[in-house]
Amino acid sequence: MLDFIRIATAVPPVRVGDVAKNVEAICAYIEKADAENADIVLFPELAMTGYTCGDLFFQDALWNGVKAGLNRIVECSAKYPQLTAVVGMPLRMGGKLYNCAAVIADGEICGIVPKTHIPGGEKRWFSSGKELRDAAWELAPSALGVEAPEDAYWYIPLGKKMQFRVADAMVGIEVCEDLMAPSPVSTDLAVNGAEVILNLSASPEMAGKRKYRQDLVKHQSSACNCIYAYCSAGYTESTSDTVYAGHSMIAENGKMLAENKKHLDTDYMLVMDCDLGKIRADRLRNQYYQFATSSQEVTVVNMCDEPTQSRADGSLYPVKKLPFIPSDKASREARCREIFQIQVAGLKQRLSILNTNAVIGISGGLDSTLALLVAVEAMRQLGRPASDVYGVTMPCFGTSDRTYQNAWELMRKLGISAKEISIKDAVSLHFKDIGHDISKHDGTYENSQARERTQILMDYASVVGGIVVGTGDLSELALGWCTYNGDHMSMYGVNGGVPKTLIRWIIETVSEDGAFADAKAVLTDILDTPISPELLPPDAEGKISQQTEDLVGPYALHDFYLYHTIRWGFTPTKVYALACRAFKDDFDGETVKKWLKNFYRRFFTQQFKRNCQPDGVKVGSVGLGPRGDWAMPSDATARLWLEEAENL
Repeated sequence: MLDFIRIATAVPPVRVGDVAKNVEAICAYIEKADAENADIVLFPELAMTGYTCGDLFFQDALWNGVKAGLNRIVECSAKYPQLTAVVGMPLRMGGKLYNCAAVIADGEICGIVPKTHIPGGEKRWFSSGKELRDAAWELAPSALGVEAPEDAYWYIPLGKKMQFRVADAMVGIEVCEDLMAPSPVSTDLAVNGAEVILNLSASPEMAGKRKYRQDLVKHQSSACNCIYAYCSAGYTESTSDTVYAGHSMIAENGKMLAENKKHLDTDYMLVMDCDLGKIRADRLRNQYYQFATSSQEVTVVNMCDEPTQSRADGSLYPVKKLPFIPSDKASREARCREIFQIQVAGLKQRLSILNTNAVIGISGGLDSTLALLVAVEAMRQLGRPASDVYGVTMPCFGTSDRTYQNAWELMRKLGISAKEISIKDAVSLHFKDIGHDISKHDGTYENSQARERTQILMDYASVVGGIVVGTGDLSELALGWCTYNGDHMSMYGVNGGVPKTLIRWIIETVSEDGAFADAKAVLTDILDTPISPELLPPDAEGKISQQTEDLVGPYALHDFYLYHTIRWGFTPTKVYALACRAFKDDFDGETVKKWLKNFYRRFFTQQFKRNCQPDGVKVGSVGLGPRGDWAMPSDATARLWLEEAENL
């Protein structure tokens, strides 16, 4: 199960006071929503009558029209048993009028939720539903024009603290101002388990009001860790004193998933898949949900005898190919600068406390380049010269001329203390000592080079009074694509929280800064260099022969798997489905599956490296640090994940 739910917000054209016409439009949108395989269709506040009826709400004729219209909607819903409609209507009961939401499914009125917070002008007609607890609207079916035995009576649940089980989701409802109160109704609903909040509204438009509503909805969806759908009356309401915008929004965990584009709108429908899996994942982690208290308990209304599954397949849900990278340039650059400064702050504090220099192995690749830029900026902010950063390039069998030249050019342009130490002779002697054939290009051949480089860096740090700054990134740690006690080890890892797909964007962004202007040309060439550990000899033309993504898989895929597995805890089935959608133009299903299995296999078997990784700052929502971000035993098994992936 993919844990999606499909929500539609419908804003029909309204004829104020013409209930029959309005109900006709409502039923037409119920049909449209069902055709779109929606699980829920939400209508505006008082959609049956129009919000702007004024004293017509006191008229018996209007009330009779509402009862007849309600029956018509109930009959309509019976044709679409998998769809739940939430419709705004006035309700007379006990000598009072209430502004309500009627929840209708499979030919039944499942419950009615009254508005709690009544604004001043509306108090002329409507009473608050605050005191209605465990109430019911009691009426004979004949009052709605329904054929039934004479002694038949309906008891329809009525109250603000009800939740409705729709498909696999728990749904709560609030009406317009209920969101704007100091203690929104939806907060209590969410604390008591509501994963989806629906708001029927009629919000008059004025300058700046649209952004105000956007901020409210996004904030509440974030504060409540919920899906929040908002549907407001359109401009066909009365314009005697105000204009209504017809504003619809569907938000999830603080992010807007869908919103109508026109500033003033009516006669349209938004449809969006929402991810319940993300809501549930965050609620599992957020301790305040476990300890939050509510002033009242809620009543759960089951919509049918047997639980049903959502019809949403997630095909409408926006899936980013690169989840760690904002899509638009301005947001991406802001994110990159923010992360860079977090890295700098972490290293600056460590250097300041230890009063030490920084030592970095410079390969001419992306990871060591970013680490070097961080170290140079940290020194600048400490008021120290760039020469307090010691860069060491250590060529060996696999070093290409391009990366060698780039390493030297970068160190010169940044003004650091630069040194070259070739490790060819040392590694060759080591092979002789341990009895390894130098022509055998296996794991021993590669790991020996990585460990020799780390030994040199550690010992050279003692010589110059420094600490070794690690260059390995988050993606490498996830896959264990590092040599244990080799490049896996350092005294502070500045890139440990940064995924591979984001590193090139950070370098590109900060290369525009004046502090690195002299190095812009070499940084551009480094960005164009293939990702490689350079542990195997170059080809006959001196070019890089060992490209990491040919061996371990595309980092774009692995970062996608990492994000959805660690951030949300999704199953292999869901990760695979999302990846196939995101990368449909890049990889076929078999390729996605191949590298997904490789991801799970490596992620589990390489945990022992992460359990003893050096200190380093977390920069985003996904981290693998063993001291608080990701706790997993080194000998855990990937069997469940691999078996599920194999059966995809």
